[in-house]
Amino acid sequence: MRRTMITALVACGCLLTTTLPAQATATAAAPKDPVRALKGKLAPGRGVRFTETTTLSGEEKVKLQSRKGTFQFNAKGVAASDITAIAKSRPKERTISIGNVSYISGGMREERLPAGKSWLKGKGLPGGGSGFYGQVINPVEPKTLAALVKKGRLRGSTLTGTITFKELEKVSRWFDASIPLRMHNDTKVSYTLTLTSAGLVSRVRSSYAATGVFDTSAFDGKTITIDSRFTGWGAKVSVKAPNPASVTVDTED
Repeated sequence: MRRTMITALVACGCLLTTTLPAQATATAAAPKDPVRALKGKLAPGRGVRFTETTTLSGEEKVKLQSRKGTFQFNAKGVAASDITAIAKSRPKERTISIGNVSYISGGMREERLPAGKSWLKGKGLPGGGSGFYGQVINPVEPKTLAALVKKGRLRGSTLTGTITFKELEKVSRWFDASIPLRMHNDTKVSYTLTLTSAGLVSRVRSSYAATGVFDTSAFDGKTITIDSRFTGWGAKVSVKAPNPASVTVDTED
């Protein structure tokens, strides 16, 4: 009888030994706190790259524009950005922003460029004209990311939730500068963030009623969806202002 009990205890011990490492592995694979993970990457001279597609959905789905770009960090979030946008309805646009100063080439402002100049210098508008169709959620901003985590629900590596334009304006310099003119501050943005095992954002998908920005009958019942992918968190990047000889001041800004 005693021998049987010892054998059973040994068997139980073996089961515990084989089970615990598996549990530890599962815990280690869970995403870390995204805000803390982001702050760990914020350093001057470092950054992240992104690609992005914006679509308008109603009776049919139409691609509005595509963008690609780079965010350069400082200790608090975004220090500079370099974004190129392509849309069927307007010329290719490139926007370089450093601090509160932006340089825009092409796009809707192309006709305002005098001969011999290729860049318009002004304040704000880090997303350029393409910001009106661009991603409204910037995961490089700690305050923005913290608000999304607070309002959303994290399941595994996916964070989902809703936030209004007005709430985004309070926490996000990017949102307020990209879409300074809005029709409805109570417009709700549905968002889905995908996190890596390190807690960093690899994808942002957001959508909202198109009339939140463009209050015309052409946008009634339609939804704007922006899908952004982020790669190279913490990579060395350098965003520089254009050659001063190619720049003119935007007097209408």
